[in-house]
Amino acid sequence: MTSRQRRWMSRAGCAALAALLAVPVKVRTEPADDAGAANAQKAHDVLFAMVNALGGPLWLNLNNEMRHGHIAAFFQGQPDMGTTEFWDFHQWPDHDRIEYTKHRDVLQFYEGREAWEVTYRGKKALPKDQADEFLRRRDHSIETAVKVWLKDPKTILVYEGQRVEYRHLVDQITLISASNDSVTIQTDAMTHLPVQRTFQWRDPVYKDKNTDAEEYEDYHVVEGLPTAFSITRYKNGEEERQYYTDKVEYNRDLPADFWDVDTWARRIKKH
Repeated sequence: MTSRQRRWMSRAGCAALAALLAVPVKVRTEPADDAGAANAQKAHDVLFAMVNALGGPLWLNLNNEMRHGHIAAFFQGQPDMGTTEFWDFHQWPDHDRIEYTKHRDVLQFYEGREAWEVTYRGKKALPKDQADEFLRRRDHSIETAVKVWLKDPKTILVYEGQRVEYRHLVDQITLISASNDSVTIQTDAMTHLPVQRTFQWRDPVYKDKNTDAEEYEDYHVVEGLPTAFSITRYKNGEEERQYYTDKVEYNRDLPADFWDVDTWARRIKKH
């Protein structure tokens, strides 16, 4: 990236941060309720301390990121044998590509609301439950909460105080959308970096509520951006996946056909 590009990104990011700061804070109560307004403002302040800790304008203006590492799976809280190597590419707002195995010959594409798997056999649509699970997490990510939910003046912000979680003193805030969806974020009270993100969703078949949580640890500064190198996913309190990151890169120059599913379906060969 050239110095000119970096200056442009910084200016664009500053403008984006200023725009977010200008979004009016909505509270649960009537405007005259000073306690409610103060609570919403505190939640607002915690969110922007988090954004600044993550890199401020540089983080807000990210175009894409790549993670390379290994996944450890768990079943009923117990680890499965071995790990799976992965390369995970994310391009804001709605393009994701995950490559698996050392040959990188199993690919998953999530583009918009479509989800595909590509192997040497060609491409096929991913099962609906698997696609829905991924899209739910993307819809409730910290990035989406800041860049989409926070821009909506109908979103309600609630500061839920401090507590000790995962050996951290954290501030906890919840964002509630106009459709009554919600996402809860915990940030370290000292560093202001994210510690956990949680949301609930109702099973379409059994109608019971499920809780999806991600825990963020082992931060390293990469290209000026504090980055969690350990991400652990939980479902209903049970550990499901742990992602160990070996390498992260931001704002890569990707090939023009990088997101073309059909092109990559023709390229993957059997090993």
